[in-house]
Amino acid sequence: MVKWQKYIPNYLTKSKDEAMKKKYLNFIRGVSINKIGFTGVVLTTSSFVAMIFLELLRIAGVLTNAYIGLITYLLLPTLFVIGLVFIPFGWFKYKKESGKTAKELLDRQFTVEELEKNKLGSTLTRTVLIFTLVNVLFLSIASMRMLQFMDEPVFCGTACHSVMGPEWATYQVSPHSRVACVSCHVGEGVGALIDSKLNGTWQMISVTFNLLERPIPTPVHQLRPSRETCEKCHWPEKFYGSKIKSIVHYSTDEISSPKYTTLVLKIDSGEEVGKSGIHWHIGKSNQIRYASIEDEREEMLWVEVLKNNGTVKRFINKKHTDIEYNYKDVRIMDCVDCHNRATHIYEDPIDAVDKRIRKGLIDHSLPFVKREAVGAIISSFTTADLANQIIQNHILSFYRENYPNLLGTKGESIDKAISTLQNVYNTNIHYGMNVDWGVYPNFLGHKNGSGCFRCHNKDLVDEISTPIKSDCTMCHSILANDSPQPFTYLKNATNENRDSAMHVYLKNEFLEYSIK
Repeated sequence: MVKWQKYIPNYLTKSKDEAMKKKYLNFIRGVSINKIGFTGVVLTTSSFVAMIFLELLRIAGVLTNAYIGLITYLLLPTLFVIGLVFIPFGWFKYKKESGKTAKELLDRQFTVEELEKNKLGSTLTRTVLIFTLVNVLFLSIASMRMLQFMDEPVFCGTACHSVMGPEWATYQVSPHSRVACVSCHVGEGVGALIDSKLNGTWQMISVTFNLLERPIPTPVHQLRPSRETCEKCHWPEKFYGSKIKSIVHYSTDEISSPKYTTLVLKIDSGEEVGKSGIHWHIGKSNQIRYASIEDEREEMLWVEVLKNNGTVKRFINKKHTDIEYNYKDVRIMDCVDCHNRATHIYEDPIDAVDKRIRKGLIDHSLPFVKREAVGAIISSFTTADLANQIIQNHILSFYRENYPNLLGTKGESIDKAISTLQNVYNTNIHYGMNVDWGVYPNFLGHKNGSGCFRCHNKDLVDEISTPIKSDCTMCHSILANDSPQPFTYLKNATNENRDSAMHVYLKNEFLEYSIK
């Protein structure tokens, strides 16, 4: 309370509040001229109060469900607008049925004091103006909050859970889990926003009438160009030097013996003389264009290299020169042509187990743990509950039958391995969307798919039948290849090794590249 207010007698304050309340109720009665008008008043008032209440609960963190958000920011504002439309419609209908003029209706519904004009207009006019401003402000805030809510990852992932469940599961454990979905799928600018909302409308219709393909087909052709998305954080100008990547695979023997593949990835973009690497494909000095069969980006029809000096070199797939294929997309190569699963990464079951063993989530000391872990998750089951039960039974029955003592001494490790494998399975396998192992290939590298070899193969040749180069060391130096030691090829080669010549070549190649 302001200091001077305490000197105002209570009866004056009370009478003023009662007068305001009376004016408000008189106005409500006035606009509620019939059942339609009354319904409009009820809809508008109740939706306004409900939205304020739910918004406060969301701000307090009590409500986080996406469906509550849809009610708060989509349903309630819609009801609010419908209520506002009902009020003048009720007046128009009553005026038509009664045959009275608008002035006669105003005289009937409102008092003389409310209709009396002064310098600022009548009380009724001011009241209508105030309510109009409040309505505009309310709808503006509701629209802004709706757009903000629809930009949140939790909305994208859970509002249409049956469809987006697989994408939401993989997003939450991805390297880009702190990047909002709209940063890549919408982009910046009004045009991008409008395109995304139109596309979202069609998706909503597809979900409602079960028109969606299952699984969701890839590639997603309406993604924003990576120049507008990826390169906000990842600058091609900053791609230089090299990066060591150590890959550990475990054998299926009793001790799950580790095997090491160590690569020195050449991530240069080719801006430095003599330092061309993986990101040469998106460097400033050249542009790669290609067309693929059915625009699937898997089997190339032709590939072009455009240099800054204006020269063009084209490689044509000699397997498909006699057949006319339909394609609409002549694509300029960018980040997602290789990093096609940058966020929604579906794992290979063998690699997934190797990764969990290396992280310590699966105890490496458990006998035959690699073999049994892969065997537990490799199959497909009809439901998630059945999968979880069979995975548990598979691991427990193996150790119960073959190593019963471990159930006591290593019981906690076995239970942790089971829960880890169940999590791996449930993240990667989604029955409702027909997502199984291997449905979505990863083009990063070439271990589990065509990847680099979509272009770097003997079938894509130039005018003199020279194929695109496919030397291993163009993109990475090899320091170990499925070897017992992580840096095998840095040691001196011995004549006893059957691959001694390759050993010497790979060591020298790495040393020569390192001193450039």
